[in-house]
Amino acid sequence: MASVVGVDVGGTFTDVVVFDETGLAGFKVPTTADQSRAVVEAIATRKVGTFLHGTTAATNTLLEGRGARVALLTDPGFEDLIEIARQDRPALYDSSVDRPEPLVPRERRHSDPDLVDDGEIVAVAMLDSYRDPAREIAAAARLRLPYVLSSQVSPEFREYERLATTVLTAYLTPSVADYLGRLDRGLDIPHRLVMTSAGGLVPFADAVGRAGRLVLSGPAAGAVAAAALGSHHGHSSVISFDMGGTSTDVCRITDGNLTVGSGHLVGGRVNRVPSVPIRTIGAGGGSIAWLDQGGALRVGPRSAGADPGPAVYGKGGLDLTVTDANVLSGHIPPDLAMGGSLSLDLLAGEAVAQQLARSSGMDVDRLVSGVLEVVDAHMERALRAVSVEEGADPRESALVAFGGAGGLHAGRLARRLGITTVLVPPHSGVFSALGLLLATPRADAARTVMLAEGASELAEASARLADEAEARFRAMFEAAPTQVAVSADMRYRGQSHELEVDAGVDWDVLGRRFHDAHRDRFGFDRIGEPIEVVTLRAVASGRPPLTWDDLPSLPAETSDPGAGPVWRRETLPAGFSCTGPGVVVEDNSATLLDEGQAVTVLIDGTLSIATE
Repeated sequence: MASVVGVDVGGTFTDVVVFDETGLAGFKVPTTADQSRAVVEAIATRKVGTFLHGTTAATNTLLEGRGARVALLTDPGFEDLIEIARQDRPALYDSSVDRPEPLVPRERRHSDPDLVDDGEIVAVAMLDSYRDPAREIAAAARLRLPYVLSSQVSPEFREYERLATTVLTAYLTPSVADYLGRLDRGLDIPHRLVMTSAGGLVPFADAVGRAGRLVLSGPAAGAVAAAALGSHHGHSSVISFDMGGTSTDVCRITDGNLTVGSGHLVGGRVNRVPSVPIRTIGAGGGSIAWLDQGGALRVGPRSAGADPGPAVYGKGGLDLTVTDANVLSGHIPPDLAMGGSLSLDLLAGEAVAQQLARSSGMDVDRLVSGVLEVVDAHMERALRAVSVEEGADPRESALVAFGGAGGLHAGRLARRLGITTVLVPPHSGVFSALGLLLATPRADAARTVMLAEGASELAEASARLADEAEARFRAMFEAAPTQVAVSADMRYRGQSHELEVDAGVDWDVLGRRFHDAHRDRFGFDRIGEPIEVVTLRAVASGRPPLTWDDLPSLPAETSDPGAGPVWRRETLPAGFSCTGPGVVVEDNSATLLDEGQAVTVLIDGTLSIATE
């Protein structure tokens, strides 16, 4: 039997999950400078039928500023729209904060296609091309360089967002194409799919032309897995908490469904593509502790990465990190093999802690506690941002904790937020890679329609867009989708923002859905006010390679778990329970139980922790 393999590349480790006739297995390997090398080497000896990938290629290209030289082709008089933007400020009352520089400098912005010869790739964005792409297509035919069309990347109204997204896609395309090309050449596998920011899978070839849709590729897979876990265990709301080596990603999920929005900011730049609403912060196990100019203790966003990594990795790391602090505080047993194979060097961790302690004027114990307190505060703010700031009570959600460091911090964070249940899934250290196996093949289509309430064109426009998404799915996967769903971006007439609701052909039903969504999101509605559909969206999806029910349950017999306070996770049978303090360790991660927190092992191996 050829296996299904999911590989998620992180800043520190590359996570691998393999599903075959022997069951499910997961492991980590260090991420290499050329990320494709670690991926190919990790699965080189396996017979793989389907390869599923979560990649940071697009994200790293943007954050490191090493994208393509982009030229812009637009209408006369609109060359500076990329710089004028929306004239809002990233921080309203901080005059020292500004938007990032445009990805296209003034000298490479044009309105005549015959003059465009000063870049590697051209972003073509004409006025009203979301309605009629003919002018874009005609102009592109005169170009001598590769190009990206806004009518294909983001066929929706609002000129700045469409232009900015097209420029960003062009900026990322060459490096993403190079990475996926190198990876593709190194893989002799029949089916190769990559995760998009929307939590769906697409073939490598289709991903290259829409590179902007890969910016949240890896984090989206973790949210997919968290949604499946929460739904399986009957939780109507969960918050996914993915703490890796470099960053932490959080996302709130309701009724087992990921709410895929139509845009987000990445690195301060607009990227209006279907995306899971994930909030990412620079706080992970490898985040470095440091002192600012005033002597205050700070943590992150700079990370020790995989090489040299935290000091306790014994690879020459000279900075104190969150992982070092967890080891020195006793939260990670010093004999735990990180990543399944890396022995910890306790003395190296103590050395860097003593050095920073001398500079800070604190003793080592206080410094280590401070590092954990600071990073917890960062992550608490992120969790509040996806719950309290969106009008949702975090106490009504279960916290799904995963990633190499998620289980070490989840219990404390849950108590700070009043969350009573923490779920630590099986294979928690490589859970995002498992999410790749639980994701569906997906094709999207969108069209701005501007339909006033009662317009008879709604049914026809919805059906036409559904047909477009289905045709796109068939072209990508050479198969029919199992489902096509249509949604609508709606607003009260005169509003400048929209809410997405499930579409339909009956305006009364659509209106009720919108009023309910508006009341849930903003606390009020305006029943009786005219409404309108701005944009229709269609999603065609197929069957996932795996469902949660396909995953194996715990074996009937296990080893003696012992009396604690350190338990090996693979020895814990279903139904096992204990109360902290203590720690449950596995090859790829560890879960900390604070005083009074009770854990129960569920039949699928999930650790269910009652925090109160």
